[in-house]
Amino acid sequence: MSDLSGRSVAVVGGGFGGLSAACYLADAGADVRLLEKNDQLGGRASRLERDGFKFDMGPSWYLMPDVFERFFAHFDHEPSDYYDLERLDPHYRIFFKDGDQIDVRGDRAEMRELFESYEAGAGEQFENYLDTSQTHYETAMEKFVYEDRSRLRDWVDPEVMKAAPIGLQLTGTMQDYVDDYFDNPKLKQIMQYSLVFLGGAPKNTPALYNIMSHVDFNLGVYYPDGGLGAVVDGVVELGDELGVTYETGKEVTTITKSRENFIVEIDEGEQTYKPESVVVNADYAHAEQELLPEHEQQYDEDYWEKRTYAPSAYLLYMGVEGDVDPLEHHTLVLPEDWDGHFEQIFDDPAWPDEPAYYICVPSKTDDSVAPEGHSNLFVLVPIAPGLADGDGLRDQYREKILDDIADNTGVDLHDRIVVEEEFSVSDFVDRYNATEGTALGLAHTLRQTALLRPNNRSSAVDGLYFTGSFTTPGIGVPMCLISGQHTAEALIEDDATVLQ
Repeated sequence: MSDLSGRSVAVVGGGFGGLSAACYLADAGADVRLLEKNDQLGGRASRLERDGFKFDMGPSWYLMPDVFERFFAHFDHEPSDYYDLERLDPHYRIFFKDGDQIDVRGDRAEMRELFESYEAGAGEQFENYLDTSQTHYETAMEKFVYEDRSRLRDWVDPEVMKAAPIGLQLTGTMQDYVDDYFDNPKLKQIMQYSLVFLGGAPKNTPALYNIMSHVDFNLGVYYPDGGLGAVVDGVVELGDELGVTYETGKEVTTITKSRENFIVEIDEGEQTYKPESVVVNADYAHAEQELLPEHEQQYDEDYWEKRTYAPSAYLLYMGVEGDVDPLEHHTLVLPEDWDGHFEQIFDDPAWPDEPAYYICVPSKTDDSVAPEGHSNLFVLVPIAPGLADGDGLRDQYREKILDDIADNTGVDLHDRIVVEEEFSVSDFVDRYNATEGTALGLAHTLRQTALLRPNNRSSAVDGLYFTGSFTTPGIGVPMCLISGQHTAEALIEDDATVLQ
């Protein structure tokens, strides 16, 4: 990277995109000050600690270890310098609501046999699917993810043309793609469940995201000792070593350009900074509409109203007495037909009648997250963004979910809960300024992928940049780490151009 010595940069928001950008910019010599609204760094990867229980409140899956290795390697480090990893086996358990149960493991031969047991010929199709998924993953990461192609001109490139078969996958859906391989609905669900992490549904997510099966089956699922919060701590520590200044409890309320510098106001002008450049890791739509004056906004209100936001979530964090067998570290509970749940997220918003949901039990792997003799778990139900979630609705849904867990996994939690906390749509709005309470950002739909996502460069204001899950490459902790690099490189490239 180029030399930014002496250049002052404010990073607004301390999620993974902002933390990553701060590291890259500081490494390039910039004087970086990161301003975070909340008292913790990590954005949605925040933590809740109560009575000896330690909960990851946001992301809890450590996927794509190659991305983390690449990130730390840029700074001559490796993940193990900051946290330890344990590979999970099984990767996760699935309870189907017809009483069926399977474990998804990293043993490819075992999984081939499992698929064959559900559908004649599906074992070979599973192998073919994974081989293609691996090829697509390696090509996509090299040509479309690690290379920032957020502008149309970035696609007019011979190297991109060579990768055209991958690019063409942007025009089909995951539903059609998986249908070409499997008939059994349960096998389809196994190959599509990860779309929840991308904020989409099988019918509106590009087929390119078949790459997630390579991530799942081949690269493996890991747990960082101490949870995802330990990864936040690692990136923060790295930034500290590089000279990043962190300030928490600092809510940015105004960003505007003034001659050669920006004016960044904290808490309605109680404190003001004047950096030369600004990187925004806050919710993109919120920043555009609430923090910037109208003449410095790229997109109007109509643009943001027409976007498809990733789901919000109903989350129930619980510390419970005793163990919670037969749940695994990661457990999915899926209805026989999950189309109805997706419809109630994207088409006809409502609290799901027959929910698909995820249960995380880190105490299965990590004794430090719960007192002796207790279990730590949370339940996440994807729900439509923008739903009303008053106490009455939450109370009703809490009972529904606890009953559903008991009915479908055999684990009755009702009378064993000693610590409990809920988090849902309005909490995402209040805590993260999340548009419509989205838990993830901008969904990866056919019209919101690659260069169709909002740019990491402001087209309205020189020196203003964006990073995180609204920009390329998209949703998820690994993608946000990469987004931070893209944004830092854009700033460095523009700075070098100005100096020429």
